[in-house]
Amino acid sequence: MEKSTSFSNQRLRVIVANGLIMAVYIALSIVVSPFASGAIQFRISEGLNHVVVFNRKLMWGVVGGVVVYNLFFGLGVIDALFGGAGSFLALGATALIYHKVPNVYMRLAFNTIVFSASMFLVAIMLNMVLGLPFWVTFGTTALSELIIMTLTAPLMYIVNKAVGFDKRF
Repeated sequence: MEKSTSFSNQRLRVIVANGLIMAVYIALSIVVSPFASGAIQFRISEGLNHVVVFNRKLMWGVVGGVVVYNLFFGLGVIDALFGGAGSFLALGATALIYHKVPNVYMRLAFNTIVFSASMFLVAIMLNMVLGLPFWVTFGTTALSELIIMTLTAPLMYIVNKAVGFDKRF
């Protein structure tokens, strides 16, 4: 009985943590909403993508945050699908290398590069919906993602030291 309760408490903590990450992602995106969508995106909430570097179980909160924000504050269903797919693929890639790359700095760098490259999906969607030129849009969205992810990597490293994403969940 005790093992079952311990397992249930652990699962509940992971679910609550993902819910909190999702809520923080949405709130941070709303705060910078004039700059959170379009061909140039400085969405500070993208820094939360780095939680997966510390704990793979926390990717669902980020994906959920992206989907909900894009659905209600972005370009709707298509934005939620493309943004959610891009986040899922990039977070999934980082989750897959978690045990293969023990160096946290290398995982942060990998995550930053993969997320920047994943902006091709956003560029495709913006081309389809708004008629923006693909290559220019890919360049601007990838560059803005690279900047945000690079600036927030050290911050998320410090936050992990305080919160313990890698130990608590």
